[in-house]
Amino acid sequence: MKTFFEFEADFVTSLRCIPMQVRYKLDTCGIKLKLSDWLQMTQDEREALFELPCSTQTEIETYKEYLQQLILERTGTPVVQLPIDPYPVWMDSSNLPVTLQEKAQELGVNLTLEKWMALTSLQRFALIKLSRPSHENKNFPNAIAEFHLL
Repeated sequence: MKTFFEFEADFVTSLRCIPMQVRYKLDTCGIKLKLSDWLQMTQDEREALFELPCSTQTEIETYKEYLQQLILERTGTPVVQLPIDPYPVWMDSSNLPVTLQEKAQELGVNLTLEKWMALTSLQRFALIKLSRPSHENKNFPNAIAEFHLL
């Protein structure tokens, strides 16, 4: 699963921001990566974090170990580990989160369960992340359009 979204186009070449694909992997392996730590990595290291697989249990452990070592080498501090949700909401295509539905309605978009089910887990992840109150939200409307939810 190697995907950049169109709403990420302004930083894809430089990878100056953490792309959704990497953020998805971070949640999968339970590691918090600060933007300042990301920016200390080389372009090749950032690309590797994007390219490395992180789906099976073995891949997740390998990814996690690589990232832990990389952050330690670049920052001199150990990673912050986060609890891993065994049932993340973006993996459940049969339940449309109410908060996401409300956020979509703010844009005049009726996000239905049928539309939610048609999305990939990475698309659902992106919508959830982009709709959180703690997030800047500027790309949420762009993601809604890109995922053909209008």
